[in-house]
Amino acid sequence: MRTAFRDLTCGDPRPEHVGRQVVLSGWVHRRRDLGQLIFLDLRDRYGISQVVVDAKESPQAHGVASGVRSEFVVQIRGTVAIRLPGTENARLATGEVELRANGIEVLSEAKTPPFPINDPDAAIDEPLRLKYRYLDLRREQMRDRILLRSRLLRAISEVHHEHGFVEVETPLLIKSTPEGARDFIVPSRLQPGNVYALPQSPQQLKQILMVAGIDRYFQIAHCMRDEDMRADRGPEFSQLDLEMSFVSQEDVMAFVETMVIEVSGKVVPERPIREIPFPRFTFREAIDRFGSDKPDVRFGMELHDLAAVATGSGFRVFEETFAADGRVVGMAVPGMGGTSRSQIDELTQLAKRAGAKGLVHLSVEADGSVSSPIARFLGDDRTRAIAGEVGAGPGALVLVVADRDIHAQEVLGHLRVAIADRLQLVTDRSELSYTWVYRFPMYQWDDESRRWDATHNPFSGVVPEDEELLVTTSGDPARPDPADPAGRALALQHDITLNGWELGGGSIRIHRRELLERSFALMGHSLEGMYDKFGALLRAFDYGAPPHGGIAIGIERWAARLAQQTNIREVTAFPKTGAGSDLMLEAPSPSIRASWRNWGSSARPGQRPAAEPRRFRGTGQVEPCYSASAWAWAYGASEGPSSATSSERSPAGAPHSGGGPPAGAGGPS
Repeated sequence: MRTAFRDLTCGDPRPEHVGRQVVLSGWVHRRRDLGQLIFLDLRDRYGISQVVVDAKESPQAHGVASGVRSEFVVQIRGTVAIRLPGTENARLATGEVELRANGIEVLSEAKTPPFPINDPDAAIDEPLRLKYRYLDLRREQMRDRILLRSRLLRAISEVHHEHGFVEVETPLLIKSTPEGARDFIVPSRLQPGNVYALPQSPQQLKQILMVAGIDRYFQIAHCMRDEDMRADRGPEFSQLDLEMSFVSQEDVMAFVETMVIEVSGKVVPERPIREIPFPRFTFREAIDRFGSDKPDVRFGMELHDLAAVATGSGFRVFEETFAADGRVVGMAVPGMGGTSRSQIDELTQLAKRAGAKGLVHLSVEADGSVSSPIARFLGDDRTRAIAGEVGAGPGALVLVVADRDIHAQEVLGHLRVAIADRLQLVTDRSELSYTWVYRFPMYQWDDESRRWDATHNPFSGVVPEDEELLVTTSGDPARPDPADPAGRALALQHDITLNGWELGGGSIRIHRRELLERSFALMGHSLEGMYDKFGALLRAFDYGAPPHGGIAIGIERWAARLAQQTNIREVTAFPKTGAGSDLMLEAPSPSIRASWRNWGSSARPGQRPAAEPRRFRGTGQVEPCYSASAWAWAYGASEGPSSATSSERSPAGAPHSGGGPPAGAGGPS
């Protein structure tokens, strides 16, 4: 990689270069001064080369080397030489050779970094890392993760082009539509009082591309949602967004599986995929067996329904649960039969934090006998039957949760993952365990709004045999009820998971306008409201829409899992904090009064407008504020720092609740 400043990169020198005069440029990684000899480790993105500066060979170079410090940027001229026997460094690709310097020029001096760059084991506070991200990215582990993400993006592009997809960029300034989270709003200077929204996903646009005849579309879409930063989501994220025409759900899942296998092989060929074809679970099966719709199948401890052995036990907790149509579920944990009281209390508190009312436990002794605090209510025979039902052998601990359906399984699923992590039950962490989850419920009941909401997004298609269920008991969509047939309808939705993380989700779409309007009506949308929010897509459907479907996969999540990280900030070059701040750029920053005048605001920043934002019926979402003055109030803009927290300054609205992959995982798709 020859340039005006170097002949080779710091990762290039090899024995075949011995005897050549070369120029290297980079950062001083380490400096060791032995008097007459000074050793410099020179670093760039490509690797590290050892430089030997001998006062006898080059007094000038030695004089300059005496003054350089770690992180100085230098240009070094010298001759590539074989290292002396016994001084080779097998940990470096360049470890057989060294550069004997005959000239050094300091290109840029550096202050002492606030944390060590050359110590991979150094414990560094994350806020400090984020404030000095440009230094953090110099560290080998961060550099490798960013390079992995780059390989991922390249592989995705290559594979999609090889399979006949067209890469199309969709706009970032669009109309606000309810998609499960709050929008970031951009006031229009040219149209005072009007606003754009930054996209939570390109959902409508990619479907319109199918109506336009593009047939196979993909892009790496940048998406924004006004929600808190977590380990697996953030306010801005990238997603692999794809859509296909004239396809069934099986067609979409088959292509995505092929693509994921090919991309994984290109990016991390050293990491084996656990099972091909990927295991498939219906939503119901995933919940009942693993207590999660993103199951980690790298270890056992599956859940078991205990209705057959717990019904009629006389134990009040069980009987009240069954009377309320709830579930009693159990799980065996091998080797934990001798768990102490304090450990049981810890597990109970963990279950309660997950929403459980309590936790029942049984211990299977070495001789096969079963003991439990509730044995006096159940009797010995029923206690042994419960242990047998979950497959508990000698020395096992049995955990039981009684609660409403799905919630009981999710609590036990939460414990399952926590215990597996504590016991290190995943024996090979290099494995990539992809799974599919499909056949989700079409709708979920919202007690607050007394309406049906889409479990993923409102464009998802229904399983053909369930189309007749898209009705209310009353026959009037304006009078829904939790007992409506619509609650039993299953959707043509599919999620892909990796090692217990949801990577993304998608569906086959409703491509018939009348069926889409019918589905929207069940969720409380009037015809006028439908066209106000989704008019472009509905009008496009008037001109012939092909059957189509797709998926969105979160780039940050995929990269994090491939890099064996548990936080997407570790694979993001410039992430936000949990409060949504960029510590390096010091963003967000106070607004400027002149900017509000340019945006056409008639109110002073921070002044409450006359009209309140209105809740969008059936979504738990707040309608966008379409005046700049209302927007100014809703976001608490001012000329100085605000004392309000982010949530206090944001419009009220329902948090994201399963409407497609959360931020970092891909948008509704």
